[in-house]
Amino acid sequence: MDPDTAHPESLAAQALGWVEPATQAISPPIHASTTFVRDADNQYRSGRVYARADNPAFDQAEQLIARLEGGAQAALFASGMAAATAVFQALAPGDHVLAPQVMYWSLRNWLTGFATRWGLQVELVDMTDPAAVRAALQPGKTKLVWIETPANPLWTITDIAATAALAHAAGARVAVDSTVATPVLTRPLALGADLAMHAATKYLNGHSDLLAGVLVTRADDAFWQRVKAVRAQIGGTLGSFETWLLLRGLRTLYLRVRCASESAQRIAEHFAHHRRVAAVLYPGLRDAPGHAVAARQMQGGFGGMLSIRARGGEAAAIATAANVQLWKRATSLGGTESLVEHRASIEGAGTPAPPDLLRLSVGLEHVDDLIADLEQALARAHGG
Repeated sequence: MDPDTAHPESLAAQALGWVEPATQAISPPIHASTTFVRDADNQYRSGRVYARADNPAFDQAEQLIARLEGGAQAALFASGMAAATAVFQALAPGDHVLAPQVMYWSLRNWLTGFATRWGLQVELVDMTDPAAVRAALQPGKTKLVWIETPANPLWTITDIAATAALAHAAGARVAVDSTVATPVLTRPLALGADLAMHAATKYLNGHSDLLAGVLVTRADDAFWQRVKAVRAQIGGTLGSFETWLLLRGLRTLYLRVRCASESAQRIAEHFAHHRRVAAVLYPGLRDAPGHAVAARQMQGGFGGMLSIRARGGEAAAIATAANVQLWKRATSLGGTESLVEHRASIEGAGTPAPPDLLRLSVGLEHVDDLIADLEQALARAHGG
């Protein structure tokens, strides 16, 4: 298989077509060794010194993800948080960074807590508004603009190309949390971003059975080397078995994301004007605030994540979640099973999630069954 001409679906399904040379195995071996033999003249011609930075288990998965994203290199991490925070830790105290007002809650808390105490100047802005981004940028001082699109849990959309142009003009790098879009739907590097990040726990793996994160860089530059140094020195690396599981999940990425996206679109359209639903938040709806931008930068679908706001407020939302039978009440997203969560309860004080909001991660079940289950849950929540 020629990786220069093959479709990304083929690259993913065959994990770049690699075959283990010693046995001709299609599935790669699991490299468990943490250390590697030095040559007699004290050199490491194998390129392997210690598994924290040089694990051969990483090679195939990292090269596949880099290829799917159109990047120069990828680096695996022990979790999405480990990957995301490594980018900020590669900066220097005093650096100014912009991040979205609506974003993954754990990273938001880390930025406004630890990162701020460490010395970063963190400013949260409405990343959906280019004018707000332009006003917040401090040329020469802003070193990083962090984008999340679609943004959890309101699924707001940021124009990656427009934001990247503004950031670069001010001398800042751009990193995009593309966990929800995945390279199936959006390739941030092609739109001008410098880094793409994924909580690989979610769609890249897709089976709710490992924690992982990954960063992809457009260029192997000095900043990227600092990011990789953070990984090696702090130790936020992925295990060999988890890497093997991730590579297994990547083989079905395109099928899973497209199926989930199609079902999410159906569900969003079904409940968009439902008498027991106050609003549906999904960029695939034509009247969604970010739909035009999403249609331009998301190719082939709008993702498997949406939120509904239940009529009747918080009590109705929680009662709806309590009455589902097929959907599972659980945190996380991107697995084969569909999940529902009352997000405000998880995020607590300061959350942008309205109290009537239920976050939905659409899995691979039949969409008619998912719709029917939400219908009966909403009816029971309203005493019907």
